[in-house]
Amino acid sequence: MCGCWYDCCGKVKDWLIFLAIVIGLAIAAAVVIVILIFGGPLRHVKISVEDASLTRFALVTTPTTALAYNLTLALAIRNPNWAIGIKHDKPLEAAYSFDGQPFERVQVADKGEKQGARKTVVYHLASSSDARGVALGNAGEAEFRKENATGLFEVEVAVTGKFKYTLRKTKCKIEATCPLKLQLATPGAATSSSVVFQKVDCEVAKSDDKYC
Repeated sequence: MCGCWYDCCGKVKDWLIFLAIVIGLAIAAAVVIVILIFGGPLRHVKISVEDASLTRFALVTTPTTALAYNLTLALAIRNPNWAIGIKHDKPLEAAYSFDGQPFERVQVADKGEKQGARKTVVYHLASSSDARGVALGNAGEAEFRKENATGLFEVEVAVTGKFKYTLRKTKCKIEATCPLKLQLATPGAATSSSVVFQKVDCEVAKSDDKYC
């Protein structure tokens, strides 16, 4: 009888020790997760141009220098963090430039727009103008004529904005550049289907803030 009692007590004791170890490990894991979420390093957003099409790009010099263009692109914003979302603190914008001179700026995302953890959002942007004023200068016009002869134009997309990670107070700037080489395609022409765009990964500027 006593032996059975001691055996039962021993089993209960072993079970309690095992339960305490499991609870301790669970608490330790929870502490690590909380530390990572609130104070651990974060991965910055990744930006890429998934697709782009240029069906018109012409220089108009009467009465002033201007560009006529039709440009569409698919801009992807990826949040690589596994547990933390982001919220735009100011509108996300994309500015287009040729030979260092900006000729268009579009809003990509509204202030307050949210993006979940490990989520990728693709924004489809379309811009066009019959005559958008741009100060290219003699050098810029010469560069345009040079690229126009080949039908391949170099256009840079600059993405800017500011966002905040959920569960954190720090606000981080977004500054990225996407250098594009766009082959001019004629709308509706059979040859336009042969123009293939290769995905471009944008260069995101590193922040001076260690929490961004």
